[in-house]
Amino acid sequence: MTHVLLIAGTRPQAAVLKASLEKFRAAGATVELAGLFAPDDIDPGLELTRLRSLTEAAAERGRMFEKRVAKLSAPRRVWAFAERDRQVRGSGRRAQVLVALDATAVYTVWRLAQLNRRAHAVFGIAPALKAVEDRRERPLHYALRAVTRSVPTPATAARTTKRAARRVAGGALRRASSPAVLRTSVGAKSWRGVVVAPKVPDRLRAKLARRVSLSMTEGGRKAGATLVLTDAARLTADRALRADLLAEAARADLERGHDDAALRRSAYEAALATADRWYAKGDAKKAAASLSSALTLAFPRAVHFDSLTSPLAEDPAGYLAPFRASTAFQAMTAPRGRALPAAAPPAGRPLRLLVTTYSNANFLQPIRERYADHPGVEIRFLEVKADDTLRPLARGAQRMMEYALGGRPDLGDQAEKALRSHLDWADTVFVDWCTNAAALFTLVDPGTTRIVVRLHSYEAFTLWPHLMDLDRVDDLVFVGDHLRDLVADCLPRLREPGAPALHVIANAMDLERFRQEKSDADVRFTVGLIGAGVVAKDPRWAVEVLRLLRERDERYRLVVIGDGLDRKASAAARAYDDLLRRDLAELEPGGAVRLLGRTEDVPGALTEVGVILSSSVRESFHCGLVEGAASGALPVVRDWPFFAGKEHGARTLFPADWVVGSPGEAADRILALTATEETWRTASAEAAEHALTTWDWPVISPGFDRLLLED
Repeated sequence: MTHVLLIAGTRPQAAVLKASLEKFRAAGATVELAGLFAPDDIDPGLELTRLRSLTEAAAERGRMFEKRVAKLSAPRRVWAFAERDRQVRGSGRRAQVLVALDATAVYTVWRLAQLNRRAHAVFGIAPALKAVEDRRERPLHYALRAVTRSVPTPATAARTTKRAARRVAGGALRRASSPAVLRTSVGAKSWRGVVVAPKVPDRLRAKLARRVSLSMTEGGRKAGATLVLTDAARLTADRALRADLLAEAARADLERGHDDAALRRSAYEAALATADRWYAKGDAKKAAASLSSALTLAFPRAVHFDSLTSPLAEDPAGYLAPFRASTAFQAMTAPRGRALPAAAPPAGRPLRLLVTTYSNANFLQPIRERYADHPGVEIRFLEVKADDTLRPLARGAQRMMEYALGGRPDLGDQAEKALRSHLDWADTVFVDWCTNAAALFTLVDPGTTRIVVRLHSYEAFTLWPHLMDLDRVDDLVFVGDHLRDLVADCLPRLREPGAPALHVIANAMDLERFRQEKSDADVRFTVGLIGAGVVAKDPRWAVEVLRLLRERDERYRLVVIGDGLDRKASAAARAYDDLLRRDLAELEPGGAVRLLGRTEDVPGALTEVGVILSSSVRESFHCGLVEGAASGALPVVRDWPFFAGKEHGARTLFPADWVVGSPGEAADRILALTATEETWRTASAEAAEHALTTWDWPVISPGFDRLLLED
């Protein structure tokens, strides 16, 4: 009976596999299957002699192995898994026919055939069946062949011996530096001494540091994991390798919920210096990789979104100074310009308006509805993330950097081909959110098409505005003066001649639907908070206000409308949420706090709310607060700390009496204006009138008409 080993580099098709097995059994063969698939991917009813999932086996080897193998090409990745699997190697030595089921498995079958020279090695089912049939018809021939080819070639034997020696040494190193060893203070101190020992070659030092850092992390010594990488970087002469180690140290620091600002700055300065050297040598690919590392270290979520402060908001020029001094960054952000200026709105036909975004159309519905019914506009909507051609182009931030540095001409060609039909059709493109779509649309010359980009708040704290070619943007729209000021500080080009026209237009909101009768007078004791899904909303500030209120009157309670914090976002978000949950565990059982969660009927939920609170550290506009004010709830706005004390902020966006500087001031405003039903109704009615006459869509929409329809 002939024994067949099938190797799969990807999940085999169920129907093809079943039909093949029936043919092998009919030919008198037994079949084993091994490859990169999950065990559940294979029908247990196929009656294989043996089944081995290399994916499952690899997971048992740990994260270090998976990270190392992930860098290999697909064929070598399959072999890396198979080579280290005792069961597959044994099956390979016993098999008479080795079969690659797909192209990525061919290399593995070839390598197994070097160790088992008696076996047939083939690609595909048909050649495999032919080999099985040939063996059945000529048994004596293959018996003699088994004798003459019973040992591997000398080259293979030597290679295998060296590899085995390395595996033994590597295994000893892994055991000696395992998490169990590094969990102890003696083990951690000893291995740190090894990493910082003198005269260790740079690459060996880096390898040791990474191994020790990983084991320290898994052993619970996360601070030590960061420190050992920092120590290795300090002693590494190779500047590119030093930059990599500093970047890994900074990321490890962030992953443990901590931010050493000095370490992170050193890391992105080192990455920028590396980018400059690669750019000077004309290597756009490596320069872009280093620039990407620097930008991701400068704009990590944990620092700007899952924190109550931001170094960028505090001092934009100082924070971005290393980037402005970088020659590679200067080259990447240099304007590529356009051949022709944008054309005036057409005469004699409707304006062709393309409205586009990348994944977030939350603020576009009123705009789309208005211009869908406008006789002077023909509108189309493009969701970039949903487009199979545009999505991969828009996701490639590092490829965009490489293109801007003079590499990857194919990216420009692909973007041109994908976008040209949209640009040729449209007179004006309105890009909502200054993220992927804005960078993609400015990757190509728009011709005479006018490009309008709207920036909210989130984008200012990301790398995307720096990837957008401002010379290809005609108008840049902000939802608040404070955001315009911050972005102009981050992008000095906006204050230079020839920059895009800057506009401030509030978000489009249908506020009339929120004007509903409150359920009763006692709702004035219910403080509402709409949205607490990100740390920037700072719901713990609202909890502090509630505590101060309840010290005076226990009728006050807090209602939170919307999703809770995303604990998966970062370690910093989890740390904040742990504190918030502790607060809620104290207040919620007694009815002082109620979490409503997400609801499609926000106007209905607001009929039970008498006070609406903005507790955020930053906002672009805070639609939830304005919706609450329009519903007849008393508005109380924290003076958003990111913008407090600056020329524009919450105090210039809202009436001065709405804004407070502390939880104590917030509690005082609420207590004073909800003391009686009459004072509450008077104050909330005035706030509702202000909201409706200032920000309702009929009031705001003419601003969009002037922006989009007028010359």
